[in-house]
Parts: sequence; C-alpha cells; structure tokens
Amino acid sequence: MARVEPDRVEFKWASSLSLSYPLDYLGPGEEGKGTMAIGAFVEEVPGGAGGYGGRVTPFVVLTCVVAGSGGILFGYDIGISGGVTSMDSFLKRFFPEVYRHKQDSKISHYCQFDSELLTVFTSSLYIAGLFATLIASSVTRRFGRRSSMLFGGSVFIAGSVFGGAAINMPMLLLNRILLGIGLGFTNQSIPLYLSEMAPPQYRGAINNGFELSISIGILIANILNYCVVKITAGWGWRISLSMAAVPAAFLTIGAIFLPETPSFIIQRDGNTDKARALLQKLRGTPSVQNELDDLVSASNLSRATRYPFRSIFKRKYRPQLAMVLLIPFFNQLTGINVINFYAPVIFRTIGLKERASLLFSVITRLCATFANIVAMIVVDRFGRRKLFLVGGIQMIMSQLTVGAILAAKFKDYGSMDKEYVYLVLITMCVFVAGFAWSWGPLTFLVPTEICPLEIRSAGQSIVVAVVFLMTFVIGQTFLAVLCHIKSGTFFVFAAWICVMTLLIYMFLPETKKLPMEQMEQVWRSHWFWKKIVGEVEDKEEEKEQQSGKIALPS
Repeated sequence: MARVEPDRVEFKWASSLSLSYPLDYLGPGEEGKGTMAIGAFVEEVPGGAGGYGGRVTPFVVLTCVVAGSGGILFGYDIGISGGVTSMDSFLKRFFPEVYRHKQDSKISHYCQFDSELLTVFTSSLYIAGLFATLIASSVTRRFGRRSSMLFGGSVFIAGSVFGGAAINMPMLLLNRILLGIGLGFTNQSIPLYLSEMAPPQYRGAINNGFELSISIGILIANILNYCVVKITAGWGWRISLSMAAVPAAFLTIGAIFLPETPSFIIQRDGNTDKARALLQKLRGTPSVQNELDDLVSASNLSRATRYPFRSIFKRKYRPQLAMVLLIPFFNQLTGINVINFYAPVIFRTIGLKERASLLFSVITRLCATFANIVAMIVVDRFGRRKLFLVGGIQMIMSQLTVGAILAAKFKDYGSMDKEYVYLVLITMCVFVAGFAWSWGPLTFLVPTEICPLEIRSAGQSIVVAVVFLMTFVIGQTFLAVLCHIKSGTFFVFAAWICVMTLLIYMFLPETKKLPMEQMEQVWRSHWFWKKIVGEVEDKEEEKEQQSGKIALPS
C-alpha cells in the first residue's frame, strides 16, 4: 500500500516493513509501484542509495585515507613477524633450537620450524588483541571511533620501541602484547569509522580501503625484510620490528585532526545541527535531510540500548550475530594467515635460500595488493555475494593444487625441483589474489554494514575478537600440523573453504548500495532469516524507546 506525502512516497507491506523514498526517486508512471525484491539470490537492490543525495568529496576521501591507513599497522605486523622468523640472525638470538633444526639434515623439512616458543611469539599478539577489542567496544561506543584510533596508535608505538630494543624473550613478548592491544582498538574502530563516513553507494569501495592498507602494510614489511637481511652484522631484524612505529605515528597524529562520524555525534549528544553540517561537508550537497532522519531514528534506538553485547543475542539480531561470528571464523580457515605469517618459512621449507624466500613473499603480496585495488573498483558494482563466491572457488582450486604438488613432488628430505617451486609460487599468487578481492576486504565490510547502530560497535568487536582468536589458533597449530600431516594441511583448508562458500551462497543476502539504516529489510525478505526474525515487533523494545528520543530535525 502506498501513502503519498508532499515530497515523499511511503510503501507499507503486510509484514509491517516500511520503506520511504523521495518522489523524484521513482520513475515516470511508477508512483503506484512498491515492490522491492530483496533475498538471498537477488543481486540488485533498486535505488540502492536509499534516496540519499551527495557524492564522494575530497573531504571524505581525506578522512578515510587517514583512518584507513590504520590497516597498515595490522598488515605490517603480519608481514614482519613472518619475515624475521625466517632470518638466521633472529633465530640464533631468540630461537636457537629452531636454528639447529634447520642445520640438521636428519629432521624433516616439514618439521624444521615446529617450535612452541616460535608459535607463542607469533600468536601472543592475537590473544592480547582479542581481549583489547572487547574493551574497545565500550570505548568506541562511549568516547567515539576517533578516541579508539588515538589510543590504539599510541600503544602500538610503545610496542614498536620494545621490539626494536629487545634483548631477551620477555621484551620480545611485551612487544607483541602491546602491538596486540593497539591492534585490538584500531581494528575495532576503523571499519566502523569508514562505513559511517562513506556514502552508501560507495561504502564498499571506501571500506575496502582498510583491506588495501593491510595488504600495503604486508608488502612494505616484506620489502623491508628483504632489504635488511643483507645487513651482515645481523641486526637487520631490529629495524624491521622498530619501523612499525612509523605507520602508527601517522595514524595517531592524523586521528587528532579527524572529525567524529555523524552517527556518533547524534548518538553522543543529539546535536543534529552539527551532524547536518558535517554530512553536508562529507556529501558535498545541502540535501542531506533523508540521511539525517535515518541517523536520528537509528540513534534513538541505540540510546535506548544500554547493553549492546546483551542485545545482540536477541532473536531480532540473530542474522547479524550469525554473520559476525561465521564470516571472521571462516576468514581464518581459508589459510590466508598461514601464507601471511609463514610464506618465507614455507618457501624456505621447500628449498629456497633466505633472500629468495623473502623475495617470493614480496611477489605474492604484490599480487594481493593488485587484487585489493580490483576489489575496491568492483565491490559496489557486482556486489558482495559474487566476490565471496568467485573468490571462494579460486581459493579452493589453489589450495588443492598446492597440496597436490607438495604431495607428489616434495618429500621429507632433499629439495624440490625448481619448476615445481615456481608452480607453487604461481598458485600461491592466485590464492592470495582470490582472498584479497573477496574474503579479505568483505570480512570487515559486511559485518559493519549489516549491524544497526545500537549493536554496531559490539558486532565489530565480535568480528575482530573472532579474527584474533582464530589467528591465534592457526598460528599456534599450523607448524605442528604441517609437521604431522604435511601436504594434507592444504587439503584441510580447501575443505573448509568449500563449506564456507556454500554457507555464503545459502545464507548471505546481497547488501550493496543499501543504506545501513535500512539494512533490516534484507533479512525480512530472505528465504531463511525471515523465519527467524519474524513479523512481530519486540514490545519490550518499544517501551525502552520511550525514553531518550531525539526529535527528527526539520
């Protein structure tokens, strides 16, 4: 049924779903039409921008570049930890047992790097990050996204100092713990910031800039590792660990000058005039009333939600809860951080020398960075589901190929023929490219855009916590698993990717170009989730909303 107002038309369905559009959004002769098909297998959302005006302005690009640069911190750490653990000088000083295993021809190639202490070094960061991101949710919700970025960047700088100056294992572990705390705050707040600042029709591309920054950080780390390993005195690893302070300083200083998001401004003090002015500057148009109205409505519900971590378990948020748990869980079961952490180690395992292994890591990361750029271009054109599915198939084939090559041509002792080493390299490049334009950026994009404002901070904290937890588990177990089941490790990853690709196909609806404040409609129209969400409004929620409402601005 349609109800026409002076400048808007509102459609209502029997399910109590209501959508409102400006009259000039509808085409000629379409004033009486109100059907919007949005489901699991629908790829196009008509009028995805929700009637919002505006464009991508230099101001929004500048703010998102500064904030998105925080991804470099995460990427730099991933790349550095894998690189320094393949350096002989670093291993001699902190992991002499691993160094002795490498020199022992009687130890299987698959088991040379199997060390509990080495895996503790790699994965301790992620346990610290897991706990930090749960705290960061409250900080981000109460004090703002910018405050979390400032704190995270500052702690990351402190951790870098301990890394560069480390003389024993306690200092090295303190370095990892401080870096983890910093990343817990930045990874929790930056994707929220980017999604809330971006225009809906370009949200995918702008949010994917975070994953591009991660890839650039890994690339910088790989190049730096390749350069400092030439230092014959054996202290090149100190440069690698301490230089993490540079991107952290850029983020911390830049965050001082960043504005808060319009969503947080309204949520914090209800200042709609300030939020309107910021929206007009971000969108490059004075016509921001529709978007402002949606932000105020979302803020009213958010202000009535005192305990977002408790609220996210309500039945009405069951689809969001499932996605913020499953997407990051499966992200790590692709095996990507095995490549990110241990690419130099893997290449050394199959017979390459120290510098060659680091060079091959640079090559794989260049492929990933290029794929990240492709993702930014196509994500808002082709949608999230297509990228998830195409990337999943690409990664399945890659993991099966690597597993088959290692099973057939790489034994416990001796080296692999060079042509097969190059084939492994090419296949790994295909794998990281598949991840970089699908599960990499979409793991941070989709959860932030599907969660309404009242649970958005909690949802993003769960995403980052699951990423850190699974990264810790993979980091702790991969070298031991590789030692025991050898090439079968890659077949296990391929099986997991098959499972997660099927789940995406069945249970994730398309969300491209749809405003975050109108995202609930995709669940009410989905073949499965509509049975969970139901058609009845939560009466208890309605009572809570009677207090603390902000009047819609005119």
